[in-house]
Parts: sequence; structure tokens; C-alpha cells
Amino acid sequence: MSEQEHADESAAGRTGLPIERGFPIERVNEIAAKEGRAKQYYRPIYTMHKWWARRPGCLFRAISLYSLLDDETSVEDVEVYEPGRNQQLGTNGLDAADLVDAIGEVDMENPESLWEFYPKDVRVADKKILDPFAGGGTSLVEASRFGAESVGVDLNPVAWFVTKKELDAGETDVAELERAFERVRDDVADEITQYYRTPCPNADHDGREDHDADVMYNFWVKELDCVSCGHTVPLFKDYRVAKGRYENDDQYNCLCPDCGAVTLVEDWQDDSECNECGNQWVPEDGNVSRGGYYNCPECGQKEAITDGIAEQDGYDLRLYAVEYYCEDCDQQGLEKSSYKGYKKAEAADKQLFEEAKREWNTRTDLHEYVPDEEIPPGHMTVERNPVDDHGYEEWTDMFNERQLLCLSKLLQAIGRVSDRDLKEHLLTAFSDALRTNCMMTSYDPTRNGMDHIFRTNAFDPPMYPAENNVWGTRFGRGTFTAMFEMVKKGVEYANAPTERHVEDGETVETDEFAKPIGLNSQVYQDDMRNISAEDEYDAVITDPPYYDNIIYSEVADYFYVWQKILLEGEYPGFDREKTPREESIVTNPYLGKTAEDFEHEMGQALSVINDALKDDGTLAFTYHHSDEESWGELLQSLCENGFEVTATYPISSDLNKFIGGEAVSFDIVIVARPTDDREPISWNRLRRRIVKTARKTHESLEENRDLASGDIGVVEMGKCFQEYSKHHGAVRRAGESMTAKAVVEEIYGIIQQGERGEQDVYLDLREERGPSYSDLNKHLKRSDASEEAMKEMKLFRVEDGDFLLCDWDDEKRQAYVQTRVEGDDGDLTDLDRAHFLRYRYEHDRSREEFLARWDEDDLRELCEDLAAVTGDGTYLKMLGVDTTFAEGDW
Repeated sequence: MSEQEHADESAAGRTGLPIERGFPIERVNEIAAKEGRAKQYYRPIYTMHKWWARRPGCLFRAISLYSLLDDETSVEDVEVYEPGRNQQLGTNGLDAADLVDAIGEVDMENPESLWEFYPKDVRVADKKILDPFAGGGTSLVEASRFGAESVGVDLNPVAWFVTKKELDAGETDVAELERAFERVRDDVADEITQYYRTPCPNADHDGREDHDADVMYNFWVKELDCVSCGHTVPLFKDYRVAKGRYENDDQYNCLCPDCGAVTLVEDWQDDSECNECGNQWVPEDGNVSRGGYYNCPECGQKEAITDGIAEQDGYDLRLYAVEYYCEDCDQQGLEKSSYKGYKKAEAADKQLFEEAKREWNTRTDLHEYVPDEEIPPGHMTVERNPVDDHGYEEWTDMFNERQLLCLSKLLQAIGRVSDRDLKEHLLTAFSDALRTNCMMTSYDPTRNGMDHIFRTNAFDPPMYPAENNVWGTRFGRGTFTAMFEMVKKGVEYANAPTERHVEDGETVETDEFAKPIGLNSQVYQDDMRNISAEDEYDAVITDPPYYDNIIYSEVADYFYVWQKILLEGEYPGFDREKTPREESIVTNPYLGKTAEDFEHEMGQALSVINDALKDDGTLAFTYHHSDEESWGELLQSLCENGFEVTATYPISSDLNKFIGGEAVSFDIVIVARPTDDREPISWNRLRRRIVKTARKTHESLEENRDLASGDIGVVEMGKCFQEYSKHHGAVRRAGESMTAKAVVEEIYGIIQQGERGEQDVYLDLREERGPSYSDLNKHLKRSDASEEAMKEMKLFRVEDGDFLLCDWDDEKRQAYVQTRVEGDDGDLTDLDRAHFLRYRYEHDRSREEFLARWDEDDLRELCEDLAAVTGDGTYLKMLGVDTTFAEGDW
């Protein structure tokens, strides 16, 4: 750690944290890139149930490691174990003493001394963390692995439930969970799977006895009657069913619009011929065009789909194809393309659906196990994509009758499980399976797989939905059995977590940690503004809402209305028709909640967080940043609520555009500490500090770290914010206080342009006592100024080996200035003008003529700075500025 950083911490009167001095961005990002592609292997606990915008678990583990330890941590405060052995490390590894030593070695140039402990089982005593926006629970899970007491709060009951089950999972018995699943399977699996059978096509081709195959997916298409001629129009954009597989992987399975066969074609975008009936057509040419219109193939009428739905009071659905898997043919050794493929929907397939529909309509006892609420109006359902225009008014409209029958039977069986924890884990699997078991999902023909309802984080009704096999078969995505396996893997991981990290470019997985996830952790469903804790938490680690992000409350309703069937009366928060709206801290155009409302509410949240933190506590949070305005809003809100920014770091970003001044969007980690100290300062003086800080930071990172230039810019920004935070509300420019947004705009320019000229170097030297020639060279190296220019401007000279910094009263300096003024004076610097005016003031000469033609604001800024660095208020008196305020305010 540098002397300056030590001095800053000493002045602040608080213990230093590794995360404020340095953070291993490169190491975290190389794991995050891999984890993002394979969450189910890195941290399966986070794939137990959908939640939006989850940050990588490795990021929050690193934040916890670098935040829960501090410069006062002793060997008595920590334990270090090797995963898999659960014994104190000693001669054969890193121990607690090594950990304590590593804490002090972390700095900006080399933050990785502590990284050696990332894959170790580190436990920190007597630490308590809070996440007031728990969301998907990542921060709570990761902090609990360090032995911290973890407390979370989230307003949304779905987020609360998901996080609760993650924290419960470490104490759930895997064998008992499997037995609970088996009881449900024995209860209803056959009743469900009987409705997902189809005649195997191999009985016709191979002379084998008739038998059934399992249905993986049923393919449906919406149909409308033409408003002009009455012709039934299937709403296909194109006639692709799926890409060919195996020996046919260079072809496409397409639907013949003439005979309805699923036939292989060479090029779906060109003339093709049906192998069954010989029909010739171009599969690319469907009946739906861009903008939500359909075109009648019979008469050519073009009409808006939503208008057609309104006119005929809905739409029709037609089952046209099936993807199947035949276990019998698989066991007989047939080719894979024979026992797993696509076929036309037959009469038997349609009859089976009608049987399921009849049972659903007669089994009214099951209707209590499906939602009975209407879809509530909101931004996502009325403004972004009006679902009622597509015929969806109740939540059950998003499902067909077979799905409602099977899902209700399954939920009823889960409700009969007596053990609450096991029942809730099965409910978690059921709830997540709803993403791919509704009629709001489509099939991706390019990758031969099912999409899920929130592929666009909205409710976007497909024109040709795909119906999943609710229980599931050997193949297929998003079935209940597949989701149960995800939950089970999450529980197994929570019982004995491992850690994956990268060594020499290769991913290495540790042995199992001894302690399960979630010990000493709890989460509450509530508005975080109701938190009443004071001076209680060592750290707040969170991912707060971003003002124009997804409106989670509205999309989470999709899960909520099903979860509440079993959870209503069991837990608070599940007794409403929808999840909380007005209380959510997010902009919501439908409710008239604006960006200004968001800023106000986030200010309230930050105030609560400040109260909850100990005086030397830490706030570490992730933030989605898009432009300097959002930076300014954030900085303003933090500072207004008693925080000082102490560091910022980029997350998984390549931000070269940032330095070029282009608009970019990226994620960052921000570290802040509570503070009461605000020192008045002039903008010019602060600007010089910021310029020096930015340049020093940039040079150090460029020399010592392997970071993209944009990433360096983010770290620079944090260091500059730290400089500003000490003076928030007391930064004066031309006699007026600057806002945080105005400062951020200036900082942006400083980092992107990096300009620092002769005047800046001169003021830096004036601030030092007895500056030397070597001090001049030191400052010149971190500037755009040159020694020759400063010598020509008579800002310094060397006499008899002594370095002399010239002031206004130096004869040679004044002669230089006088000559410039008597000339055109167009290239005069503000420093030249100030020295000229000072000379005239001291000699009682008129200054009004010059003040009238020079920019008074810029000149005043410079004079405020001169007054501050020299302690001489005359620079302001000569401008007619009232200097009755204290000297320390300069």
C-alpha cells in the first residue's frame, strides 16, 4: 500500500480494506466468463430457479473475500482449511498467518496476494453482512460460505422464496429429497405421461407391431380466418420445424403446407419439394410479415394479427407436428434418427389432446390447483406488449387444457408431501418448470430445442407455440423431472460446495468444502426501507435495482400466482393477487414512477443502509452504468446520504470505447464507506488532484496490470470519485457550489482527454514547500506540459544551482506577462492574467478595463486555487470577492 493510501485511511479514522486498495479484476473475469456459460457446473445452486440479472457467483465470492477481511484481522479472527481435508493448514499449505500477511500486501498494482485464498475454505469470525436487495440470493450464499452471519431482505415474495430455498438447501437431506420425488412420481407420473404418447412411425416403415413413442414436444400453430374471404390462415412466419440431425444435419425438417407432412429439404430458403406429396414451395415464405401482420394466401388480404384476434374473439390452435422419442426402438438398436425425430401430428395425437381436455373440464376438484387471477395491468402487460390484444386475460389463458390438467395433478401431489422443506424444494422445481410448460413458449428450429417464456424478459406471445412434456422423458428440456434434477444438484452442491478457478488457463475444481451453504443465514420478505438496524452490520453487499431495468414484480407474477397456491397462509407476502408494485424501487411508466422517483427512493434506501452499517462499515455493490448522467446520479445519491466512494472496478467488460468518448454500457463494482467529513475546496484545486490521481492510477495500472484501457478508465473513475467524495457539497466554482453531476461531467473529460498543462504543474509546485528541480521533473512526467514551455513562460529558473519557482512579483515573470498583455493577449493563460492583475493591485493601478474583457468565471476559479495553494486571499480581493470566510475554505 502506498503512503498516500495509508495516510488517507488514517485521516478517515477507519480500518483499511483490501477491496479499497485493489481487486483482482482479471482473475474474477476469467472465471466469470466460464461460469456465465456453465452455471449448472460452477454453481448449480443458482440454477434451482429463475431469477433475473444474476451476477456471477465468483464475483460475490471475491467481493466477500476482499471485504470481510481488513487491516486489523488477526490469526485469531480467521480459519483456513484445504477443501476436502477440513484440517487446519500448516507446513503443507497456506495458513491463517499467511492470510493475515496477504491482506496487507494487496494494492492496486498487485491485488493477487489474497487471491491465493479464493479456492480455500476461509472462515472469518464475527462478521455480519446485509443484502437489502437480496434478489436471487447470490451475495447471501457466497458470504455464508465465509462463516459470516448473512441477513437478506427482498420486497418480492418470489425472490424471497427462491433465496430461502437456496439458503435452506445446505441442510436438506438429498436422499430424503429423492424419496419425496419418488412418492410424487408414483402418485401422478403415469397419469401425466399417458397424455404424451404418439404412434411410433417405425411401425409403418419396418413392419414392426404398432406401439407408442414418448412425445417430447407438441407443435401448435395459431390460426385466424381471413377478414376478407374467410380462408383459415395459419400464422407461420416460415415453415421450418427443426434443423436436421445426425446424418441429415445439413438439411431442415419443414412442414408441407399442402399435405401437412414433416419433410426434409435441402435449403429452407429456396424452392423445395415435399417428399410425401410432391408439393413445391419455398419454406421461407410464411403468412406472417414484419410488424405483426398476416397475409391471406387465398386472396392476398393483409391484416394486423391483433385486429384479427379482436374481430373473431380469439384465435384457433392446430396441432401440426410432434417431436418423439421411442424407448422401445432405442432398445432394439435402431438408428438414432429413427427412434428420435419429427413427424406429422396424426389423428391419434389430436384425439389424445381431446381426451385430456375432457378430463380437465370434468375434474373441477383440480381447478383449485391452478391460478384463478386475471393478469394484472402493468407496463410489461399493457404498454410493452399488450397481452390482452393477443387474447390473454387470465393467467390460465397462457396454458392449454392438457397443461392445466397435468400441472394441477402435479401440484396437488406436491402439496401432499408432509415435510415442509422437501415440499418447497419440489415446488421450486415445479415453479421453474413453468418457464417451458405453457403456450407462451416456442421451439428454436436452429438449435432443436425449447425456448422459455422469458427469453426476451417479457410476455411475447408466439404465433406457433411448442407444448412440452410436463413430466418428461429421456430427452427434452424444461420438464418437471429435468427441473427436479437441477434442484437436486443445487441441494447436493449446497451440502458440500466446491470452487472452480483457473490455473494456467485450465479450470480446476477443488474438493468439497466441509461446511454447507446457508448456515447462520436468513432472509425476510419486506420493504428494505423498514430495516431498523443501526450500527449493526460490518458490510452491505448487494446488487441494487437499476432505474430502467426489467420490472421484476410484473414478470415474477407469472411464478407467484402458482407458488401462492401452496404458500398462501404459510408465509407473509403470499396473500395478494400480485407481487408489490408501488413499493418497488424502479421506474414504472404505467404507474407514473419516474427517474426522479427512483432517485428519491434510492436515496431513502441508501440512508437506511448507512444507518444499518457500523461507522467503519463497507457498502460494496454492483451497478449497471450507461452514461455520465447515471454516474452523476449515483454519486450524488451516495454522497447526499453520507457515503464516500473509495473504489470502482469493472466486471467482465472490454470497454475501449469508453476512452474514446463513445456511449457505453457496462457493469461495475462500487465500494463506499460512511463519512461525515466534508472539506470545502475550490474546483481548480480539486481538478488538479483528480488529474494527478487519474494519471497516476492509469500509469500504474498500465505498467503493472493486464487490463483493457476501458477497464483502467473505470478504476480511474473510482479514484477520482474518492477525491470528490471528501468534498461533496463544498466544491466551489466561481463562487458557486458544484453538483455531483457537474463534477462527473468534468471527470469524464479528464479521464478521456487526460490533459494537464503548464499551469497545472505550476500550481502543483506552488502547493509544495520548497519545490526542487526533481519535483518539477516528477510532475512533468505526469502531464502534457514541457520544461521548455515553462521556462519560456518564466514560471521557473535555475540560479547558482538553485531551483526558483517564480511568483507574480518576479521581475522576469512580470516582464513576460506585460509583453503578452501589450500584444494581442489572445494566448494569455489565466495564470498570466492573475499575475498581471496582482501586480496592478499591489501598485494601486486600475484593473477594470482588463476584468471587463477577460472571462471572469475562469479567472476567478484560478484565483480561488491560487488563494488555496498559497494561503493568500489577495488573489480574491483583487477581483472584488468577499474574503471574510475562513482561510480553510479556500
